[in-house]
Amino acid sequence: MVTLSAILTPLGRHLQRQLRSELRNHRWTPVRRCSLTVCSSKYVLSQMHPIWQTPLAVPGGDRQSPIDIAVRKTQWDRKLQPLEMRYDPRTCQQIWNNGYSFIVEYDDTSDRSTLKGGPLEDQFRLCQFHFHWGESNAWGSEHSVDRHLFPAELHLVHWNADKYSLFEEAVLEDNGLGVIGVFLKLGKRHEGLQKLVDALPAVRHKDSVVEFSRFDPACLLPENTEDYWTYAGSLTTPPLTEAVTWMVMKQPIEVSHDQLAVFRSLLFTSAEEEVQRSMVNNFRVQQPLAGRTVRSSFDPFHHGEPSAV
Repeated sequence: MVTLSAILTPLGRHLQRQLRSELRNHRWTPVRRCSLTVCSSKYVLSQMHPIWQTPLAVPGGDRQSPIDIAVRKTQWDRKLQPLEMRYDPRTCQQIWNNGYSFIVEYDDTSDRSTLKGGPLEDQFRLCQFHFHWGESNAWGSEHSVDRHLFPAELHLVHWNADKYSLFEEAVLEDNGLGVIGVFLKLGKRHEGLQKLVDALPAVRHKDSVVEFSRFDPACLLPENTEDYWTYAGSLTTPPLTEAVTWMVMKQPIEVSHDQLAVFRSLLFTSAEEEVQRSMVNNFRVQQPLAGRTVRSSFDPFHHGEPSAV
């Protein structure tokens, strides 16, 4: 899920929440409604997060996310170059449980952690990354590949620092955000992820924040970053603005069952709430492709699809 959670100071977080409120309540004229139908008949959600429990007004447009990637319908674009990620671990600052996921936030006031290349014409700064996951290993990812769902999905959120001066501005504008999506599949323990997993108990409850430094997000990328799909989409949480260029990696990364169990041990609720709710199924249901083209950086007819194992 892409969220408005890249702000790195108390003042910034206050502005972010104010922005979200304004966007949800004032700036958009409702044109259509979110579908609350689950995207696959394979599972039924045992619980929904409050933001999806009632009909939600969505800005008009046909570029909503997430989507199912139908491999054979994607278009191989030979002009798509490899992505260029340059991350400085020293820009990592903190982890925040925002009541929907946990957010690892980065200092984005300079070009120290950046993304460019691929479908992007400008340079984008990393502001945060977060995950989406299910209560079961059978689902949890927001995107799917030929209707195959993964247990979890990583989103690395970047904003266009060449065109805009602030994340809050970029999130409202065309070509404002660039998000890398990485699928997680069940397998061996991910050594790079473990440092983060070890820190998560400190942010078990909503609104808890803990200092977290010197974490290189590049360790969470698959070995092959040259093969990816890209399409024009949106944030997957309110305000659902259609500002995102998505780059979804073809190759998943492996994580262990125990590591995913720590994700599921987090809570949607604060310590003061009487009823505690497990942080699971924190994803948006899939949206219509609505005539969009999903491009691939590789030939879909001669490359294998992501492993479902």
